[in-house]
Amino acid sequence: KMITYLLKSGVLLAVFFAVYKLLLENERMFRFNRAYLIGSLIFSFVIPLQLFSIKTMFETGISTIQLDGIVIQTGRTPLNESDIMQNIFYFLIRIYAFVLLVLGLRFVLNFVSFFLKLKRKETRLVNGVKVVLIDEAVLPHSFWNAIFINKTDFETGKIPSELIAHEKAHLEQHHTLDILFVEALRIVFWINPILPYFIKAIKLNHEFLADEAVNKQFGEVSNYQNLLLEFASNKQTVPLASNINYQITKKRLIMMTKQESVVKAVFKVVTVFAVCIVLLFAFSSEAVAQDANFMNNKVYKAGDSEIKQPEFPGGIIEFYKFVGQRFRISDEVSKKNIDTKIYMQFMVEKDGSLSEITIVKDAGYGLGKEATRVLKLSPNWIPGTENGKPVRVLYSLPITIQSETK
Repeated sequence: KMITYLLKSGVLLAVFFAVYKLLLENERMFRFNRAYLIGSLIFSFVIPLQLFSIKTMFETGISTIQLDGIVIQTGRTPLNESDIMQNIFYFLIRIYAFVLLVLGLRFVLNFVSFFLKLKRKETRLVNGVKVVLIDEAVLPHSFWNAIFINKTDFETGKIPSELIAHEKAHLEQHHTLDILFVEALRIVFWINPILPYFIKAIKLNHEFLADEAVNKQFGEVSNYQNLLLEFASNKQTVPLASNINYQITKKRLIMMTKQESVVKAVFKVVTVFAVCIVLLFAFSSEAVAQDANFMNNKVYKAGDSEIKQPEFPGGIIEFYKFVGQRFRISDEVSKKNIDTKIYMQFMVEKDGSLSEITIVKDAGYGLGKEATRVLKLSPNWIPGTENGKPVRVLYSLPITIQSETK
């Protein structure tokens, strides 16, 4: 389940980021883009949890029940691979936990260091904003409710007012909250390769917003661009903070003078919402995992509906036995010690009969056809119901073919 969740969230992140790159990245819709990027992260990590389900308008009842699957042995004692897989799994979990602990500790130390500076360092009030004077030779940066500036540079007047305004915009727009949120996600989901691209896009969009605020206040775009270029070579940045020289690129300078197209922007916003709706239906469709607890509870709640799952005569274990006892392994599969897996789907109709028996993924050697033959032999099930009315239910069944040796 964890692997499935991570795969689904990864796919969602990839789709959302592709949409951002294709439609939104080059548009002056900075506030919408900020909401889109943060919303995409929330969507991608919450929807795969299936905390709720959206039913289609065309069919009621359960969408899919994912069975645990059946292991068909080729007549000899199979290797005990469960212990090996379990050890590998626990080893990977330990690696994940170790990296999470290291990243979490670094996050906490950086977080605490800012609040220690807020309390211990000398402060000033400039244009209604708290300025903390520090000894470190770093560029002005902001965090929480304060701007941090090198004490010597501040006292000698080397900090232009545009830089103060830039960092003030970060504070007024609460960019620190975004950074803390995405950095916390980075800690928990550090194995996700798409997440760093989102974080980079969010921070760059913060700079677009702050640049826009500065230019509205001073109205001297070219002077401000030259000022930024002077700081472009300075690589001294601070974790968790908003930094004036973050990604001073050609794109950032172009965005300051780019003209907006209202019609184009509206079209892209509508397209984005359409993609979100499609993904919402696709990834929150009702799917019920067949685990021990589920098998012991034939009736359960789904929203306002009371759903009773279909039942094979004698229970799901008897169904596994039914398939296993009738499944015939060919001599070729037995002789070659083939280990493989096939995936089947079938519909339990309102009268309990099986229909739409489909080979989702075959492995050759006639295995898919054999599974189809066996499922067609199945007696009628006790049909599933929703609020007392019979419903059609789709089942997904993996079948593993297991040999003694490789």
